[in-house]
Amino acid sequence: MNVLIVEDEKGLALEVDEFLSHEGFTVEHARTKKSASEKIFVNNYDFILLDLGLPDGDGFDLLKMLKGMAEREDAVIILTARGAVDDRVSGLEQGADDYLAKPFSLNELLARMHAITRRKHRLESNDINVKGLKINIQNRTVTYNEERIALTKKEFEIFNYLVLNKNRVISRTNLTEHVWGDVLEINSDSNFVDVHVKNLRKKLSAYIPIDWFETVRSIGYRINI
Repeated sequence: MNVLIVEDEKGLALEVDEFLSHEGFTVEHARTKKSASEKIFVNNYDFILLDLGLPDGDGFDLLKMLKGMAEREDAVIILTARGAVDDRVSGLEQGADDYLAKPFSLNELLARMHAITRRKHRLESNDINVKGLKINIQNRTVTYNEERIALTKKEFEIFNYLVLNKNRVISRTNLTEHVWGDVLEINSDSNFVDVHVKNLRKKLSAYIPIDWFETVRSIGYRINI
């Protein structure tokens, strides 16, 4: 999943970046309100980790801007040294999904991100069953009859994102955003998404029929389950 860290403290941002990257997330970083707003206008994110005390403005302004944008589903976790109850209440009332006061445990951050994913997609656990396949969103694995299917990181991200958004057409651009990150850095004429999907389908079809894995011509893909 695609994460934007909005944090001016370089050391903390790097620590969170390295931890989440190791856990399989695609991570971007903005140190200022201006930089963050530019990224948010261009890209959609699965998670935005938002510091409130930015050098050129208040993180609450970014939260208000984001919640005023149509059709945005970015989950926001506020990460801040402001521990006052009023700040926590204000952040949650303005639309933040969670709040962690600094210093915080990286494992707790990850657990809260998984919890938000489960709530957002109405999952009862970290396991998702798809036609006999089992996806574990925490361990980032896909198995069939307890046998692990050898997917690459990107193949897992594609399958996971399509399954979490089942029965919805996901455009190639949207899929690129959530799996690879900043769309401005990627050649829009490239067929790399189709190549990864082709390899993913080949691996899944070795275990079960995949007629439910649909290509929507000229648009993208849909998982029909």
